[in-house]
Amino acid sequence: MTHTIPARAGRREWLALAVLALPTLLVSLDVHVLLLALPRLAAAASASSVEQLWITDVYGFAMAGFLITMGTLGDRIGRRKLLLLGAAAFGAASVAAAFATSPAMLIAARAALGVAGAVLAPSTMSLIRTLFRDPRQMGLAIGLWGLCFSAGAVIGPVAGGALLAHFWWGSVFLLGVPAMVLLLVAGPVLLPEHRDPDAGTPDLVSVALSLAAVIPAIHGLKELAHDGWRPLPLASLATGIVFAAVFARRQRRLEHPLLDLRLFANRSFGTALGAMMSGTLLIGALMLFITQDLQLVEGLSPLGAALWMMPAIAANTVSFVVSPVLARRFRPAHLLAAGLAISVCGLIVLTRTGTTSGPATLATGFALIFLGAGPLVTLSTGLVLGSAPAEKAGSAAALNETSGQFGFAFGLAALGSIGAAVYTSRFTPPENVPAAARDSLADAVAVAQHLPADLARALLTPARAAFVDGLHLVAVISAAALAVVAVLILRLLRHVPPTGRAESDVDTRTDLDARRGRPLPFGHPVDRTPR
Repeated sequence: MTHTIPARAGRREWLALAVLALPTLLVSLDVHVLLLALPRLAAAASASSVEQLWITDVYGFAMAGFLITMGTLGDRIGRRKLLLLGAAAFGAASVAAAFATSPAMLIAARAALGVAGAVLAPSTMSLIRTLFRDPRQMGLAIGLWGLCFSAGAVIGPVAGGALLAHFWWGSVFLLGVPAMVLLLVAGPVLLPEHRDPDAGTPDLVSVALSLAAVIPAIHGLKELAHDGWRPLPLASLATGIVFAAVFARRQRRLEHPLLDLRLFANRSFGTALGAMMSGTLLIGALMLFITQDLQLVEGLSPLGAALWMMPAIAANTVSFVVSPVLARRFRPAHLLAAGLAISVCGLIVLTRTGTTSGPATLATGFALIFLGAGPLVTLSTGLVLGSAPAEKAGSAAALNETSGQFGFAFGLAALGSIGAAVYTSRFTPPENVPAAARDSLADAVAVAQHLPADLARALLTPARAAFVDGLHLVAVISAAALAVVAVLILRLLRHVPPTGRAESDVDTRTDLDARRGRPLPFGHPVDRTPR
């Protein structure tokens, strides 16, 4: 028995990818655009400190909580239909946020944006799986998709700053409206519809359990990153873990589960998902340290810091585009391990930074980290989507996004706590300085603004040195952990062939590999064999 060679995508499919890039870019952009707008927003809307936290955080909570539900819902009702509904909801919620007249209205609009974002993210990924059946083309498409997601992190603050210079604070929420209108117009023409005809009806109890598992866990991790290992955040995290266990037990007993846990039986799927989460945990959290170093240690403005981060974005762009091409000649395990080795080199470079070394060393290390992260994002995502059955692509995409959310939150909690512990243990402020300066470098900088020049210098010099010491330790821990991840990837994915293998060779060996329990080629559409 042989399998039909996957059809290659044509101009229509690549145009459809361009349409899908819009919501991908905007979901990422909407996460970061609020960073510059929050001070003006808080003053204009008279938002309290608690309301400001909810305005900032509710988007991420809602998005993380509904990812699993929306990913599997797309498999049931149709991915294009759900994407268009999400685009309409995102546009409407953006307008509501832009013209909000009270903090409560803005919080509600941001929550709606989060739910709509949970629709857009897995829907775009699962539609890429449908559009690009040729594994080589799918790899390149995923690379371009990842590039758009990363671009949003850079464009968000820059675009937000430009809008705030000329318009009112609500204008930052209108960035996505024209793109969503274009998606609603072009989507029905260019995007195919795909659903699982045997998915059954959604289990509402499972939906509630998934929300009860994800939202408290994410909230607990976020609070641990801010406040340290205190009882309430730990209780929130424990609550999420308990509900996650109940959720998993229920999924195993349902004929049509909300989340098919049998996906994890595929070794390629589980390994790629774990690699993505580990990389996000260790690399994503470092962005916070690097941005703080550029602004609080080097004394750069937000725009100056963004410019010094551009080499990393350029390196990431090259890595996203080149990785799928290299995957046609080299095994994904080798490319993933090589990429992680480059990131480890970048982390080692970070340990050579100091309070007077200038931003060049930091920017170089950051660029190497992002250069090595390209294979991790593109190839791991391709393995997650390609090793899942086509009818479960929405669920696979949702798990991919959810793992990233958890990885980032846990990384901030764990690595942030380590950095904070080093700061407080190494920093001894001068006498007659407010105690708040002991909490973080940002607090020390804020206190120094109200002190005489000599006392401010005496405060900031040891504070910056203590922060850099924390950055060095976090970099060393991350480098060691990434090296372990690279070794595990080499072992667990060593049999997965490159995408460059001749199609005829792949097809003639597919059944034999499946019967012997060997992983099929990276992104191969029939790689469904349980491991």
